[in-house]
Amino acid sequence: MAGSVELIKTSKFYDSHRAVDGINLKVPGGSYCCLLGPSGCGKSTTLRMIAGHEEVSDGDILLDNRNVTSLSPRQRGTAMMFQNYALFPHLSCRDNVAYGLKIAGKSKAERYRAAEEMLELVNMGAFADKLPGQLSGGQQQRIALARALICRPDVVLLDEPLSALDPFLRVRMRKELKSLQQQLGLTFIHVTHSQEEAFALADLAIVMSDGRIEQSGHPRHIFEAPRTEFVANFIGGHNVLQPNGGMPADLQQPFSIRADHLVIEPLDYTPPNTFTRLEATIVDIEFQAQFFFVETRLDDGQLVMCYLPEARMNESLMCLGQRVALHWEKSAINLFDPPATTR
Repeated sequence: MAGSVELIKTSKFYDSHRAVDGINLKVPGGSYCCLLGPSGCGKSTTLRMIAGHEEVSDGDILLDNRNVTSLSPRQRGTAMMFQNYALFPHLSCRDNVAYGLKIAGKSKAERYRAAEEMLELVNMGAFADKLPGQLSGGQQQRIALARALICRPDVVLLDEPLSALDPFLRVRMRKELKSLQQQLGLTFIHVTHSQEEAFALADLAIVMSDGRIEQSGHPRHIFEAPRTEFVANFIGGHNVLQPNGGMPADLQQPFSIRADHLVIEPLDYTPPNTFTRLEATIVDIEFQAQFFFVETRLDDGQLVMCYLPEARMNESLMCLGQRVALHWEKSAINLFDPPATTR
């Protein structure tokens, strides 16, 4: 399928600062890929290099096996949707969407016809004559997306497109993005710092840190088996624990355990031998609608969070300062890659 993207030992330097550090990445055509990580990890720089808006310092970028490293953005077959949408305030929605075809030399009739089709595709046909300033944030996003799609790119690049929206609209718009991507069969590469957003959208998630790829794969696999302490901490829902004297002898390296895999029982409860047991003190309890968040502290000071559905709550134990026993299946323990092979 068209739209495959490959980065080969790709780096970006700003003077002596290495923003992207020799990454290798393959994005299959027709997939929804999310670049995920904290601010400054290199994800937006990577996106701009794919688009051609940033020069590659070292390495190569291939689109459909064609080396585009030295090509301009217009020569690549990509389209970019910017974080601030970058709509022309003095142009109507129709003219904003049609702008790329105008630059390409298409006739007014041809570009307007294509713009009308794109506006209908994003459910904005009734707003063709409106100015951007007359639209809501979600409506502006739809116009920006239609403008990115009008030149029929193989690859659509999105730089934190949902960050300016309120939480309810953000969920609605991410559903629309995924639906459009599947309907059109295009490759979407989407930059975000939100684990929830990336996991909801992506077929392929790329977790980045300090200009490098920490882990890539399907979101479910990353969540179930984070390869490094950084990934486990960043995606959330995991406790990263260091070995201590109260742990079994086979746990002599850092590991993670999902917060929803923990059970809280009285101190005198004896679990099956397939479980690990540690004593702790409850330090915080919060009701989170679908579950209770219970934070505990081990005797060595490490904090352990537990997500407990109401059916698993022993209310007689749920008070601050209560001494409890934590249990989890030994098979639920996630061991990290050895440091020498994490990157």
